[in-house]
Amino acid sequence: MAYKRVAAVTGANKGIGLAIVRNLALQYPSSTFNNGPLLIYLTARDQGRGEAAVEALQNDAQLKKAKALASHGGLASVKYHSLDISKPKSITDFATFLKQEHPEGVDIVVNNAGIAMDGFNNDVVQQTLQCNYYGTLTATRSFLPLIRPGGRLINVASMVGHLNSKYSSSIRSAFASSKTVDDVTTLMESFTAAVKDGQEKQQGWPSAAYAVSKSGAIGMTRAIALSHEREGGQVLVNSCCPGYVNTDMTKGGGTKTPDQGAQTPVFLALRDIRGNYGEFWEHQEVSQW
Repeated sequence: MAYKRVAAVTGANKGIGLAIVRNLALQYPSSTFNNGPLLIYLTARDQGRGEAAVEALQNDAQLKKAKALASHGGLASVKYHSLDISKPKSITDFATFLKQEHPEGVDIVVNNAGIAMDGFNNDVVQQTLQCNYYGTLTATRSFLPLIRPGGRLINVASMVGHLNSKYSSSIRSAFASSKTVDDVTTLMESFTAAVKDGQEKQQGWPSAAYAVSKSGAIGMTRAIALSHEREGGQVLVNSCCPGYVNTDMTKGGGTKTPDQGAQTPVFLALRDIRGNYGEFWEHQEVSQW
């Protein structure tokens, strides 16, 4: 089949990521992006789980009723591809694959993959930042050049990345005034060093690896979006919070379903966002970082 549009979603074998794939398939036909068949790459670290997720979508009652998938007579096809954003080589391999398979470019990338670990220590901080900040950064830098003009790149962050009182005023100011990826990475390095020395609270940081990683992801996304626009790029790059979603990551404590959590990322992927870039979104609206 000749695909007119190509999308990729990371961390998509379950939870919000799987719901994003599902809702891209459901909402694409009514979007202005629709100009023919859509291919969605559902990516995940584990091949068995990724392929099982694709099979689950094929058997999804709502997708069948909506005739959303090509196998039901619709526009969208879903394929699994391996991707672990905590490993730079895995990101490079997927980017190379996309470039070879789709030399004309892709249209939508949703970087959803992330981890939330129990406890707080130096090891938790390093693993969390490696995936949620550095992995998302590498993925963003690797995939953005592959996206055609008019396309979208969305980094899924979190409301816990808000610059609120968990940070000292000086750290909030440093985040808010950051202009480049290096500025944000310096803050991530400062946090890591403070934790290693057991001084994070004294230096104005929270003892919360996930929250800091998501503040970093929001700041990094903004910096890349601004740089991309200055260089004449025509891809809209944004970050968002899906809300407090009932998934494995929230241990069943969320108040939204995965489908509800997918709405803002899918909105940013498919709908008219009036040219906005570098913003942090919640509830399908620009939110104060």
